[in-house]
Amino acid sequence: MATLRAWDAFDDQQEQWRRELLAHLEVHPGAMWKQGPPQHLTAGAIVLNQSLDQVLLTLHAKAGMWLQFGGHFEPEDRSVHAAATREAREESGLADLVLDPRIVELHRHRLLAAGFGRCEEHLDIRYAAVVPDDAAFAVSDESLDVAWWPVDALPPESAHEIAPMVAAALRLLG
Repeated sequence: MATLRAWDAFDDQQEQWRRELLAHLEVHPGAMWKQGPPQHLTAGAIVLNQSLDQVLLTLHAKAGMWLQFGGHFEPEDRSVHAAATREAREESGLADLVLDPRIVELHRHRLLAAGFGRCEEHLDIRYAAVVPDDAAFAVSDESLDVAWWPVDALPPESAHEIAPMVAAALRLLG
């Protein structure tokens, strides 16, 4: 977790989550895996169009809401960035998607929807990517839909989570 240790949080909340994630990983080295503790480390990605005025979101099958791409680690993932890249590629259908190597933000959230098994909370490390405005995305098995959303008209049920991530991505990429 050298990347997380070296990451410069951009506000007090991000710094608090950074410290909490590092402490959790010290106590629970298996937190990256689904069979680990109920609080899982996860990797995510926000995908923006080249004009930076739209964000590609997935209608998550388990959560039932529009969210960024992301999920749990797999044994072949050699880093958090690799896990975020794999998840974003799988869920968006953008096979050549390249994520910026810098962490965009951290997020910690309880899982309220049924269907997440023993996983009660995600400790998410998020990255960002920019793709052409006409990028050909596809719906995966984990999604009900994938669609572009204007950054100033996000889905109401998840805008409180997506808007700060978009702002963090724009700050990093701009």
